Amino acid sequence: MTNQKVVIITGASNGMGAAATKVFADHGWIVYGGARRVGKIPTGQNIHALSLDVTDDESIRSFAKTVLEEQMRIDVLINNAGYGENGPVEDTPTEHIHRQFETNFFGAVTLTQLILPRMRQQRFGRIVNISSIGGDIYSPLGAYYHATKAALQQWSDTLDIEVEQFGIQSVVVQPGGTQSSWGSVAVENIYKNLKKDTAYKPLVAYMANVLRDDAPGMGASVEDLANLFYRAANDTKPKRRYFNNFHDRLTVMIARSFPGRFRKQVLKGLNQNKK
Repeated sequence: MTNQKVVIITGASNGMGAAATKVFADHGWIVYGGARRVGKIPTGQNIHALSLDVTDDESIRSFAKTVLEEQMRIDVLINNAGYGENGPVEDTPTEHIHRQFETNFFGAVTLTQLILPRMRQQRFGRIVNISSIGGDIYSPLGAYYHATKAALQQWSDTLDIEVEQFGIQSVVVQPGGTQSSWGSVAVENIYKNLKKDTAYKPLVAYMANVLRDDAPGMGASVEDLANLFYRAANDTKPKRRYFNNFHDRLTVMIARSFPGRFRKQVLKGLNQNKK
């Protein structure tokens, strides 16, 4: 049995997940990185790259079984896998909506259920759930993404209360605009989810500009967020929510405390785009 700490990171093949894999490994942790594209998971000392499809229960069970058999302890689980299945509420096919929830929510639920018995047995552990400021705010064409992140947050808070008695904490990280491929993937999905006779072309043009990878507000680097993941995993007295900067925290506070004002700001942006 090793004294090295062990972390599991899903969605480890790109963006924040790949950066976090490097950060934890550089700090001497044993890292189990899971992703469908195993070849893109960072390599190096302390890193175990494994195949993981969080939309497939059998894949999740196989992944968890490997980690549990190879390690006597699991200190941290980071549920990071996710993407944006953006598109109009009216147009987006139901099967795409199911896939969004399977990836962003149900995958985290299934893996956590498999890892919790080990954490309860050892009487310690932390579950870090990667949500988004989109779990509290909303934007056009993002309904199903926002819904998954809101669900993840409510689930995490409930889980935290249930497992506190076993020395386990469940916390949420809420990234804002980040320099990654997330925006381009979301825009690509918007066009895939449009009906041929869609009534939402003006919204699409507006949001395609807002979500582009180099748009204003996409200021945080994936390394910034990876370091935030590390802090959320290591704080002696963990917070319920972790934000990368004050702007992200303020945006969520306004959306939660003054929903009418936030709605007006969203509509103002849309109306300005029409001029």
